[in-house]
Amino acid sequence: MAIEVLGIHHHATRIDASPERLAAVQNFYEDVLGLGADPGRPTIPGVPGFWINVGQGGQIHLIQATKAELERLGVKYWSMTGINGPAAEQVFVNDPSGNMVELHQVDQCRCAAEGRGA
Repeated sequence: MAIEVLGIHHHATRIDASPERLAAVQNFYEDVLGLGADPGRPTIPGVPGFWINVGQGGQIHLIQATKAELERLGVKYWSMTGINGPAAEQVFVNDPSGNMVELHQVDQCRCAAEGRGA
């Protein structure tokens, strides 16, 4: 049985982690595309970057039925809990091309504007 994906809340794009490149990426999305970074993004150890808000309905960052299914399929993953709220668990896997995919609970994200809070 495959993992049941209920929807895509946001898209994640791999970026260069050097401080100069991080600044260039943020400047591109803000200055060229006019999209602001979500100031509520927590620091995620080992995952530098930004959550770029896109209107009221989404963010750019594809970073779960469960870890048990990933384990059954032999897919390596890592997870973190409490980064985006006390009950929020984020599970990360890499696809065969090395792209990081984030799986998380539907009700535990800042993807839609109503979940971003103040």
